[in-house]
Amino acid sequence: MIPILTTTSTVMCPHGGQAVLATSNTEACVDGAPMLLLTDVHVVVGCPFAPAAPSPCTTIRWLSGAAQTALRGVPVLLQTSVGLCLNAAQAPQGPAVVVQTQQRAQGI
Repeated sequence: MIPILTTTSTVMCPHGGQAVLATSNTEACVDGAPMLLLTDVHVVVGCPFAPAAPSPCTTIRWLSGAAQTALRGVPVLLQTSVGLCLNAAQAPQGPAVVVQTQQRAQGI
């Protein structure tokens, strides 16, 4: 079992930008915080990445979620879920980094 991500989790881009964890889920919560879903797209703020031209991470799209834990058929996100950070042109910038999550509710 792996911890489920909620809106109170901490997710960052690989360059130190912070994800704003909002969700379309209004039904299922853990300790009052909505669980995140595979279909959620999260905004990234404060990414300093600019190797040749400004191209900071602006969003995170999730590539994998729970295999057996879902809400209305949509997989929830787990601590081990894979997210891809993208710049404004939708070019991949690296993997999302889950820094912190709740430990009470878990999924598979």
